[in-house]
Amino acid sequence: MNSSFRGSRDDSSRKDRITFTSGGKKVGGSFSSVGGSARGPKSFQRGAGRPSFGSRPSFGGDRAPRGDRPSFADRAPRGDRPSFGDRPRYEGSKPRFERGDRPSFGSDRAPRGDRPSFGGDRPRFDRGGRGGFDRGSRGGDRGGRPSFGGGRGGRGNRARTYFDVSQYINRNPVQVKEEKAVVTHAFADFGLDKKLVSIVVDELKYTEPSPIQDQIIPLIMKGQDVIGLSNTGTGKTAAFLLPLINETLQNPKMQTLILAPTRELATQIQDELRKLTPRMGVFSTVCVGGMPIRRQISSLSKRNQFIVGTPGRILDLIEHGHIYTERLTHVVLDEADRMLDMGFINDMRKILADIPAEHQTLFFSATMSKEVERLVNDFLRNPVTISVVKRDTAASIAQDVVPHGHHDKFDTLVNLLKDEEKFPRVIIFGEMKHSVERLSNALDDIGIKATSIHGNKSQQQRDRALKAFKSGQVRVLCATDVAARGIHVDNVSHVINYDLPATQEDYVHRIGRTGRAGKGGMALTFVPAAKLT
Repeated sequence: MNSSFRGSRDDSSRKDRITFTSGGKKVGGSFSSVGGSARGPKSFQRGAGRPSFGSRPSFGGDRAPRGDRPSFADRAPRGDRPSFGDRPRYEGSKPRFERGDRPSFGSDRAPRGDRPSFGGDRPRFDRGGRGGFDRGSRGGDRGGRPSFGGGRGGRGNRARTYFDVSQYINRNPVQVKEEKAVVTHAFADFGLDKKLVSIVVDELKYTEPSPIQDQIIPLIMKGQDVIGLSNTGTGKTAAFLLPLINETLQNPKMQTLILAPTRELATQIQDELRKLTPRMGVFSTVCVGGMPIRRQISSLSKRNQFIVGTPGRILDLIEHGHIYTERLTHVVLDEADRMLDMGFINDMRKILADIPAEHQTLFFSATMSKEVERLVNDFLRNPVTISVVKRDTAASIAQDVVPHGHHDKFDTLVNLLKDEEKFPRVIIFGEMKHSVERLSNALDDIGIKATSIHGNKSQQQRDRALKAFKSGQVRVLCATDVAARGIHVDNVSHVINYDLPATQEDYVHRIGRTGRAGKGGMALTFVPAAKLT
C-alpha cells in the first residue's frame, strides 16, 4: 500500500493542514499549532514546513538545504588551522624536571660490587613458597606416597631468596651453667594465707619461690601494677595466682579476669588455679573458642572469682552482657606479646577500655615491642617492671638439618621415627592445619602412633590429643605453631621442623619444647637438598 503525507500551512488561521494519501484517497486533518487539539495522523513529510511549538526553535524542514550549509570539506586545510600543539601550554608554578636533572638508574650506576647489599648478608627464613612447604610436598602422582601440603614452590622467574642453613645447625650445644638468683623470701614470708602456704609447700612440694615469684608477689600484694618480663618456665603463673588467690580468700566478692593467647594456655592456667585452691571455695570459669558457649554462659551466671579466657571469646561474652566488666577488680594479661602477634590487639584494647579505671593490671610478656609499650602506656598506672629472662634456649639444644629429596620427604621422616629408642617422644611442627592432620594420619596408618593438635580441632579433641601424648599412649605429636603455644610437656626427646618456621622467633619457640628442666634435647629441621648445594 502506497502512502504519503503532504503538509500545508494556513497562516491566517494558524492551522496546519495535513493531507494523508492512501490508495488514491485523501484524508485531511488539521490542528491548531498553539494549544489546539490535533485531528488526524500526526506525521510530517521530511523537509516540509513544520509547526512552531511556542518559542522553541524548529529542527524540522526550516533548516537550510544541505547545499547552503557549510560542509566539512570547506574547512580550512589542516596546515592553516591551529593545532593542539600551537595552543599555549599550562606551566605550573614549580619548575619542570629535565631529564638531565634526574638521577640515572641505567648503566651509570655503580657496579654491583660497589653498591651496598640489602639482605644478602642477613639470614632469612626461606618458607619455600606459600606456607613454608617445599615443592616435594605438593599433591600429584607420587607413586602412592601421601601428600602433606600446601606450598607451591613458586614461579621459576622469581628471584631466589638467600638461605642460610647454618641457622639450623648447632652440633655442639653449649651447656651454660646458670647462675642461681638470690631469693630473699620464703613462701611463709609473703604474708599469704596459712592454708595456701600449706598447699604450696606440703602438697605441691615447692621448696622456695622462683626469682620472679620472689620479686613480683610482694608488689602484687601491695596493689601495684606490674610488668613481668619473663619467658616460659620461670614460674610466672604461680607468681600472679598466689597473691590473687590470697586476696580472694580475704574478699570473696573480688573478680579477676585472666587473658591468654591460646585455649591450651588458658586451660593450663585454670588447672594450676585448681591445684592451688582445693577445698577453698574458689570458683573459676574458662571461656575459650572451640567449646560450647552455652555451657560457658551458664557457668558465668554463677559465682566466679576467676574468669580465664582468650580475648576473642571474652569480648563476645562482654558485648552480649554475660561478663560484667564493672565487677572486675584485677586483670592479668599473660603472654601479651603472643596475643599481639596473633592479632588480638583490637580485642585487648576494647576489653581494657571497658573495665573501670580502679583496677589492678598485671602484664606479662617475653619481649617489649613498641606495640606492647603503647599498650602498657595506655592502660597501666605507674607500673613496676621486673625482668627475669632465662638463658638463650637455642644455644643449649643440639640442632641439625635433615636433607630430603623432591619426593622422599615423608619417607625420610619415617626412617627416623622407626627407631623408637632414639625417638621416644617427638613433636613435629608443620605450617598448615590440614597438612598437620594428614601427616598425623599417615604416620598412624603405618604403625607409628601419632596424634595432632591444630586450630580446626575442638578444645575437647585437643585436650584428648595432649593427654594421650603426655601419658605415652602416642609418641608423636604433630602440631602447628599457634596450637603448640603454651604447651609444656616434659621429656620431649626431639623436635622436628617438618616445615620451615616463618621467623626466628617461631624457630626458637619450637625447639624450646625440648631440653626442658635441664635435660638434653635435639632439634631437627627438614631442608630440601637443593638448598644445601
